[in-house]
Amino acid sequence: MKTLIIVESPTKANTIKKFLGKDKNVLSSYGHIRDLPKSKIGIDIDNDFEISYVIPTKARKNFNLLKKEAEKSDITYIATDPDREGEAIAWHLVEALNLKKYKRISFHEITKTAIENALSHPGEININLVNAQQARRALDRIVGYKLSPFLWKKIMRGLSAGRVQSVALKLIVDREKEIKDFKPEEYWSITVILKKDKEIEAILKVPKMSIKTKKDADKITKELEKSLYSIKSIEKKQIKRSPLPPLITSTLQQEAAKKFGYSSKKTMGLAQKLYEEGLITYHRTDSLNLSDEALKMAEDYIIKEFGENYYQHRIFKTKKRAQEAHEAIRPTSTEKKDNSKIYNLIFNRFIASQMAQAIFDSVKVEIETNNGKLLQSNGSTLRFDGFLKVYPMKFEEKELPQLSKGDKLNLVKVNPQQHFTQPPARYNEAGLIKALEENEIGRPSTYAPIISTIQMRNYVEKNKDGRFEPTEIGTSVNEILSTHFPEIVDIKFTAKLENNLDDVAMGKEDWKELLRKFYIPFNKNLEEKYNDVEKQTPEPVMTDEICPKCGKRMMIKTGRFGKFLACSGFPDCKSTKTINDETKKTGVKCPQCDQAELVMKKTKRGKIFYGCPNWPDCNFALWDKPTGNFCPKCNSLMVEKNGKEKCSNKNCK
Repeated sequence: MKTLIIVESPTKANTIKKFLGKDKNVLSSYGHIRDLPKSKIGIDIDNDFEISYVIPTKARKNFNLLKKEAEKSDITYIATDPDREGEAIAWHLVEALNLKKYKRISFHEITKTAIENALSHPGEININLVNAQQARRALDRIVGYKLSPFLWKKIMRGLSAGRVQSVALKLIVDREKEIKDFKPEEYWSITVILKKDKEIEAILKVPKMSIKTKKDADKITKELEKSLYSIKSIEKKQIKRSPLPPLITSTLQQEAAKKFGYSSKKTMGLAQKLYEEGLITYHRTDSLNLSDEALKMAEDYIIKEFGENYYQHRIFKTKKRAQEAHEAIRPTSTEKKDNSKIYNLIFNRFIASQMAQAIFDSVKVEIETNNGKLLQSNGSTLRFDGFLKVYPMKFEEKELPQLSKGDKLNLVKVNPQQHFTQPPARYNEAGLIKALEENEIGRPSTYAPIISTIQMRNYVEKNKDGRFEPTEIGTSVNEILSTHFPEIVDIKFTAKLENNLDDVAMGKEDWKELLRKFYIPFNKNLEEKYNDVEKQTPEPVMTDEICPKCGKRMMIKTGRFGKFLACSGFPDCKSTKTINDETKKTGVKCPQCDQAELVMKKTKRGKIFYGCPNWPDCNFALWDKPTGNFCPKCNSLMVEKNGKEKCSNKNCK
């Protein structure tokens, strides 16, 4: 019997070919064989949201090959990925190729056993999963095709809006507003260095932020310098630290961003390659389940490599509404076949999830003064490393000297320390993914394209610390959407829509009814806003720059990709110039000359610094980005350093 197997990618096809005989032909669809047209919306809204799919020109040659091979085969197995996207690709293949004799097979890992098992237990296409994918695609297309022209008319041409991306943009813009509105508060802490046989550092126990000023701190410091110290109590206990669960799509992206600085797009691309080569299980999953075979595989490996005392069977609870019955991401074998960072991360996290707890010996020492003040010193040492042997995590070991209740301690030094409350940090990739997941915005498999899209559209950019800042255009787009289309950027509304899509996938809701419920109020509001909202045109700013073509002064204008210089003689002269990317305004006035805004510059070697544009008349410069706030102690500019706000004056402590 002649058999055809169709998968999405050529790499996946080549891996499967290795496990099967020559009587089975394995071909790739190269992704979706058909899709919505690029030149029009492709959805007949007046005809009950009838969708018109087309076969792209670039897919036509492969489509003809698949059709020819399917006609020659006795049966065709559709072996696309085991999720909504994969199910939709399978359905499109059946519809476009007009397949009569076909079966749907799925597997979560590309191994000989998994493929043979899938071929022995073929199933049918799950139309509910297909409809959930169609509904998502239609919602995104409607929002994009309907809202983007509105942005062109009201802000400028070339802009675009997206259903989920707009919420991600709002998170970043809102965080930026929080940072700008933040007012730092001063507070002090006091540590005391004491000594018996060895030195001990203890911190004064007071309610947080109760020591407000240097005057208060100095008063307490003087009291402590005259005090006598003794041990009031010693509490010893063991602290057990459990391993984290195996990785799922969202945590894989977060960990790779934190550990390696990888973008979510890069992480998912590397994981895709590992999956298609048969080295890991399917990487688009929000399930923490592990199969019995996987658990036994981990158990055997741990006992063999580390001993029985390192093994601990664990089952992790998957959150509610997790998509499809997948496993967590894990290696397909404990015989290491790859040495890449992503593979090792997945391998070690899987093994660690089935290992014993790490055990620490903890000591809490309470110290009292003769005038009733209390201090505390904590110590911790690692007794048993457990899972930390394969999945190291940050912890601080601090060993205290041998102490007994009632022991007298000698004072070495009192250290008052000034602090300022910090604004919330800007999102990095890991933080943004975590925020999207916690707010149920999109699905883990969509995080990479969401983050990539808002950067490509120039709505946000990464600063030198790898954290997202909204651009002027991004802020304008968010403002108009938040004001006039609040539901589109509303976190709860978007999360509810995500749950509705889950209901479609489970057969609990009709996908076209979902589209109707969304579209009717959305379109009504859009029609009203076309008439009500005035065009937002940023006023051009005249500069002293002279047009090289006609000699007139040039103006700073705002375009789709940010600010640029344009001749004031437009339309007679259409000369434009890019603004030197080496300088960007910070919005903070120079404290030295009080005449211009500090700008971001780069040295000849590419190092970023912040200085006055009036150089050489004004030589004010900083290595760290100014926040615009001033130190309550010395009145110097506050700067952003390592995600925290600090005084720029090195002599200010």
